[in-house]
Amino acid sequence: MSGLQVISYLSIAVFPVLLIAKMVRIARMPVHLRWDLYPIPHEKGKSAYGGSYFEEVDWWTKPRVRSLISELREMAKEIVFIHSVYKHNRPLWVFSFPFHIGMYCLIGLMALLVIGAIMGAAGIVVSADSANGFAVLVQHLTRILGAAGWILSVVGVLGLLFSRLLNRELRVATILSDYVNLLALLAVFATGLVSWITVDPSYAIMRGFVRSLITFQPVTGLPAATATHLWLMAGLLFYFPFTHMTHMVGKYFTYHKVRWEDEPNIRGTRIEQAVQAALGYKITWSAPHIKTGSTWADAAMTTGEVKNHE
Repeated sequence: MSGLQVISYLSIAVFPVLLIAKMVRIARMPVHLRWDLYPIPHEKGKSAYGGSYFEEVDWWTKPRVRSLISELREMAKEIVFIHSVYKHNRPLWVFSFPFHIGMYCLIGLMALLVIGAIMGAAGIVVSADSANGFAVLVQHLTRILGAAGWILSVVGVLGLLFSRLLNRELRVATILSDYVNLLALLAVFATGLVSWITVDPSYAIMRGFVRSLITFQPVTGLPAATATHLWLMAGLLFYFPFTHMTHMVGKYFTYHKVRWEDEPNIRGTRIEQAVQAALGYKITWSAPHIKTGSTWADAAMTTGEVKNHE
């Protein structure tokens, strides 16, 4: 077994563990300041005009009516079309959109490589002239998603990188790790593009490597372009969970636990328990209206005069 195979096994095993650990850590954080920003899409019959069940007389006596379809539609707009960036920063969206679509295509490519590798291990030839119709479909989809994925992701990440370098407003808001993340992604995407164009247009080599991982068989003779790409890909899987590129995880909490969280704070509920716990936290900073060492409950009930310190 080669070193590349060993590091691939480790990265594939570690990546989901670290990602789940991050999700659990975020989920266990104290309750966030709730925004209740309207429109909230799960408000059935009210989201179109930004309404809420709170506007109804004696709302606490009536059953809540929610719309899962409306909420899923809003999530799809954000996940697929990156709608918030389109709405608030159109120049950045021009590159963010192809970058994300390219990423989705590459995730699809990985899934197809696994399917193709399993079929290969079962003795089914995956190629454009295979006798198996499904194998032909897998081969065509692999080529389509692969081509779209490499090209769109490289164009997108290059555009995002140069946007941060050339746009003054973006540049002042960019930290070193932003550039490191984009360069790491560019290295993986660019080597994948080069491998596909120069040595593996049919993905037979990549599929063979995946098959070697599934069947625990050694693999030798990988072209330098493909091996370089796979080493970088394994490194990215180790690095990714430690970066803010995991915002894909944080977005769930941003939308569902902050922006759209409109559960009423009723006595005896988990919301009340979480708010009570937060009110008991000590304040570690100070301001004219905030006293260090007091609790958030103290701050919430204090209405003292704010002195002007000049």
